[in-house]
This record gives sequence, structure tokens and C-alpha cells, in this order.
Amino acid sequence: MSNVAGKAYAMNVLTPMRPHRTWVNILLFRAARALPKRLAGLLGLSIIHFARWVVIRRGAWPDFGQPKEALANDYMLFCSNFNGTWDQYIDAFADGIPSGLDSFWWASTKYPKSIPVRPFKAYIRANQIDTDYYYNATPGAAQRDIKAALRVRRAVLRLEAAHAAGPDAFAAAWALELDRIANDLGSPGFAPVASNDTRRADFNRIPRMLARWGAGKAAGP
Repeated sequence: MSNVAGKAYAMNVLTPMRPHRTWVNILLFRAARALPKRLAGLLGLSIIHFARWVVIRRGAWPDFGQPKEALANDYMLFCSNFNGTWDQYIDAFADGIPSGLDSFWWASTKYPKSIPVRPFKAYIRANQIDTDYYYNATPGAAQRDIKAALRVRRAVLRLEAAHAAGPDAFAAAWALELDRIANDLGSPGFAPVASNDTRRADFNRIPRMLARWGAGKAAGP
């Protein structure tokens, strides 16, 4: 499944907007950027790696050398990477910032609002475009794993500096740092299977990985 890479899922949603309503959505985006506290629920969702909404005017579509199309609508492009499954993400989104979602997709044609969540999920699914290729540099580590690893690294650097102070001072520094980062010492790894498609994709990749890297290096270099 090309939308999934390790713990992360890539989502792309493209929804049409009537041109006479687009300017309202642009004003809503500007207001959201000027008042970031209104997005506190979104910023607090630690499963999200990245989320962006982009308004694409009907005359701004790239033509790649082909004749320009006469489009009737502008479009909203939503791109996001997140941990976990599709359903978990939509549920967390709808629960965290329902009013924000309704503002961001206000101008999108036939948008049903984020609550109740079932029509919202059906709308996202109907307008989602699958990712042809999704690269994840750290498939076994989510953003929380990476932040934890950075905290551990900073602790190790502090211990390196404390080493010159003598064994007693180092022992005290060790105990302090261990207490600080105890919750950051878990092992990263792949999340539970997001779907049967993901399980089959991983199963089909194994023979190619073995052929390329060998049985002792199936995970790559």
C-alpha cells in the first residue's frame, strides 16, 4: 500500500470549491495564521507529522505542455502525514478541531461538516487521492520517537561534559539524566498493521529485500 511507510500514513485530499466562495476560505486561512491559538487542538495532536491546506485557483493548474483545461472550480488540496491508521487520524481530527475543520473546508462543494464523523469520513474517502510513491526516512520511528531520541542525545552530551568532573559528580549527573529521560528509552519499531493491504505489501516486499540484501541484512544497510 503506497500510502503507508512504516508507522506513517500519507493522505492527499482534493476537493472542488465554487470560485465565488474561494475568497472567503482564503480569509479564513489568513485569520487562522494570525490567531494560532485557535489551532491549539490541532497543534496538540502529536500523531500528526505535517498538515497543510492549499487553495489552487482554476487558472493555476500546471499544464505540463498540454492545452489548458477550462475548469469550472477552484480546488482545495489537503496534504498530511501522520502516525497510525486512517480511521484513528480522522477520529482524532474531528474530535480535536471540529470547528477548525469546518472553517478550512467551508467552501468545498458538498462538505458535510466534521460532526457527525461518519459523513465526514465518507467525504474524505470520496475525495482522497492515493499516493503513488511515499518515502519515509525513518519508517520504524514516528515523530514522538525522533523527539525522544533527540532528548536522549542531549542527555548523553551533557553526561560527556560531566565526565571530566570526576566519578562522584558523574554518578550524580547520571542519576539525574536517567530520571529525566526514563520515558524516552523505549525501542522504536513498526506500529500494528494498519490494514490487510499493508500486511500484504510488507509480505510481498520481503523476497525482494532478501534478494538484494541477503538473509542476514534483510532490513537494508
